[in-house]
Amino acid sequence: MAFDPINPPQRLLMGPGPINADPRVLRAMSAQLVGQYDPAMTEYMNETMELYRGVFRTRNRATLLVDGTSRAGIEAALVSLIEPGDRVLVPIFGRFGHLLREIAERCGAEVHVIETEWGTVFTPEQIAAAIAETRPKLLAIVHGDTSTTLAQPLAEIGALCEKNGVILYTDATASLGGNDFETDRWGIDVATAGLQKCLGGPSGSAPITLSERAVELVNSRKSIEAGIRADGDAVSASPIRSNYFDLSQILDYWGPKRLNHHTEATTALYGARECARLLVNEGLPEAIDRHRLHGTAMATGLKALGLELFGDQKYKMNNVVGVLIPDGIDGDGARSAMLNDYGIEIGTSFGPLHGKVWRIGTMGYNARRDTVLTTLAALEQVLRRGGFGVTAGSGAGAALDYYHSA
Repeated sequence: MAFDPINPPQRLLMGPGPINADPRVLRAMSAQLVGQYDPAMTEYMNETMELYRGVFRTRNRATLLVDGTSRAGIEAALVSLIEPGDRVLVPIFGRFGHLLREIAERCGAEVHVIETEWGTVFTPEQIAAAIAETRPKLLAIVHGDTSTTLAQPLAEIGALCEKNGVILYTDATASLGGNDFETDRWGIDVATAGLQKCLGGPSGSAPITLSERAVELVNSRKSIEAGIRADGDAVSASPIRSNYFDLSQILDYWGPKRLNHHTEATTALYGARECARLLVNEGLPEAIDRHRLHGTAMATGLKALGLELFGDQKYKMNNVVGVLIPDGIDGDGARSAMLNDYGIEIGTSFGPLHGKVWRIGTMGYNARRDTVLTTLAALEQVLRRGGFGVTAGSGAGAALDYYHSA
């Protein structure tokens, strides 16, 4: 059987991610491979580490990539930090908090959970009370959860964790690059992300940064695998329960030892490096302002269409907005019409919000005026054909008015 070459349909990806990759990232990923220990390759690795220090706003030496999607970064962090029986606190305000709980349980942790209604976030007082009650070794929390479109404030939580001797891990997959995120200033010990949202690339690399305190914890469990172990190398009595996601060995692969732990995903590294290079060259404050500008324009246009925004807007992420699906509108049917008639993808949601909320993103390469206006104009037509009363041109018009006044 003969197969045709890959020829994906033209899509404008305006959901909660993935988004259309920046063409400059795709061009970088078309570069030729070199050997994993070629001086050019190891220099690209060093450059990638320095670039992501800028993206994460940190001076952490241990700032690198885990090969795999954003979930690979989450698993690497948690399996390397958690020993069976460790007490872990997971505050859940959306779908991806449940993911952190799931992974921590699979690591053998004694997991304690606090939950708040989807569409809200936690106060520092709630976090402090939970820490005092559970006395965890690790607090694992999502920063921006695309399932609810909200971002959990972290500025005070790092100080709470440091005061109580708690390691703070956060999943910044949905927020990094488009929202304020200050690893060092907020006292975050470990943060992980992915490329497919505000960073403007394809899924497949997971940037990660670890504080010195976190590196010390990870290295206390170091166990170099047989076959590459030298005399005197560590063999832990409680090794990290994954070989591939063993950060103690991955850190040595990215460090001066160049431990032969795995073969770096060269093409993915090229893409990840370019994502960070573009952001650092733009400037992180400027990139965040760009996401804020276009995210606010989208929200303004959606409200002008007569749609109700979901969740506490005080904590809305810059790069994605949730809207309640109007009564009488078939939510999945409308999404299909957006895709099939206009080539535009918007998202549904999960759990208690499934079938009730659309999620519309303005992130990465797609955080632009033309994408916002095109999406609003198409959604207006879909709503009109579905019988929802809309004033012609109201959504795109309101967004344009916002752009002109901003």
